[in-house]
Amino acid sequence: MGYGRYIVFRILNAILVLMLVTLLVSVLFTKVAEQDIKSSINEEIGLYLRGNPQLAQALSKDPQKYHQWYEREYNRRLKMYGLDKPFWVRVLERTKDTLTLNFGQTRNPIFGETNIAKIIMAAVPRTILLFTTAQIIVIFLGILLGVKAAQIAGSAFDRAISIVAMVTSSIPMWWFGMLAILIFSFKLGWFPGSGMTSIPPKTGFAYYTDVLYHMVLPVGTIVFVLFGGWAWTTRNIMIGTMQEDFIMAARAKGVPERKVIYGHALRASAPPIITMTIFALLGSIGGAIITESVFNWPGMGRLYWTALQQNDVRLVMGITFVTTLLYLFAMILADLLYGYLDPRVKVGASQKT
Repeated sequence: MGYGRYIVFRILNAILVLMLVTLLVSVLFTKVAEQDIKSSINEEIGLYLRGNPQLAQALSKDPQKYHQWYEREYNRRLKMYGLDKPFWVRVLERTKDTLTLNFGQTRNPIFGETNIAKIIMAAVPRTILLFTTAQIIVIFLGILLGVKAAQIAGSAFDRAISIVAMVTSSIPMWWFGMLAILIFSFKLGWFPGSGMTSIPPKTGFAYYTDVLYHMVLPVGTIVFVLFGGWAWTTRNIMIGTMQEDFIMAARAKGVPERKVIYGHALRASAPPIITMTIFALLGSIGGAIITESVFNWPGMGRLYWTALQQNDVRLVMGITFVTTLLYLFAMILADLLYGYLDPRVKVGASQKT
């Protein structure tokens, strides 16, 4: 099997996995939604009777008449919500709707919208703006400092990176975020402590500068907590690669040290670093529930928390599907990058001797 055929196979495999995961999640959420809808129907009938006191008074005089009316109204609403269909039919319909991005409507407006697809599309760019920007800075600093530490292993700089990594990685991001808000927002008043924009929002070019101004504290918090771990991991990967025979051979041939480090060692170390990078960027798209809640940032993390609070099964289903889709896409992208960056990776290709 050639490399191109392997990629096609991986794409088809990812599509199959996505369909199976969606089907399994649909089974779970359809059952949960069924109980939730039945409870809502009882509440709706109660509210309807309270809004029609004459009907409620007439029905209260004849229990049998009330029971018959209640059964008709309950069954009518069951049919309206589609609960009169067999369970497996409802599961397949939900699976089809999810795969076609037809997530439905929310009960309560979020971001001024009730359409779930539009809500998710509004939340994703905001999370990318915050977390992906922070992750790009973290990756850049981590690789730069990690390569430098590996180049001068055992030096004071190398030991300092290890200490910084240990300290920063041990700090809970939400706690450091609250500390940053306390110091830089409440005490010093340098930066806003929450939100994405000022209230009321500014317009024109001032709007974009205002968003950047609100990003300083959350981005600084994410970078401070994560960059040390990235630098330490990159440093360990590079040290292992720099002990390989081909690195020693390159140095023996008189290849410049800069080319040895960045042209040979870093490229050979690329697969694990690329894996870390892909999943870090992918994880950033999903946001972080606690961090976004601390900074009151209207992204995917806070959206997921809102969906759980409101027990909105359709919204949770939509977020789960989008997250699964992104992870499968990342796995395919990782396979492509491995073969390009590391010549030692021969995926699905037979070597002739």
